Amino acid sequence: MPTLSRTRLRVADEVWIATALLHRENPEQLDFSVEEIVERAVKEQIAASIRPGVYVHAVQHCVANRPPNPARYRMLYETTPGRRRLFRRGDSYHSAREGSKMTPKPEEIPNAYSYLLAWYREWSSVVATASSGIDPLLSLAGSGKSLWADEGADEYVRRLREGWE
Repeated sequence: MPTLSRTRLRVADEVWIATALLHRENPEQLDFSVEEIVERAVKEQIAASIRPGVYVHAVQHCVANRPPNPARYRMLYETTPGRRRLFRRGDSYHSAREGSKMTPKPEEIPNAYSYLLAWYREWSSVVATASSGIDPLLSLAGSGKSLWADEGADEYVRRLREGWE
């Protein structure tokens, strides 16, 4: 497979690579500032020199839970204002970003970074199963079923209401 020209690398893919590298280098850190992501892209020199679009992609274009303006990527997730992490399945996102790109395509990034895609699949599946990756309300599903296991829901509610005026 031929190597990808640095000039053809999409800015969004460059931002994703820089963020993935930060996650790999700092596994204990949940998220990163926009400035840290831009600095990591500068340090890595993925596209030879930093392109002006890197900052705006980290702030807006790649951020799944922000309205698209105009790009609609779902590559990053805003944890708090000014902080980002990689997007993963199960995260909420703006509805206008439905079906959009979440990771670079293997053929669209330099070969030297292709290992990040396999790492990401593992990272996102492990993180998604951890308690911090599960919606707290969804984790309650089925937790009260033993309360009315031996009686129907109507009977249960009727029993609870006994004695009410």
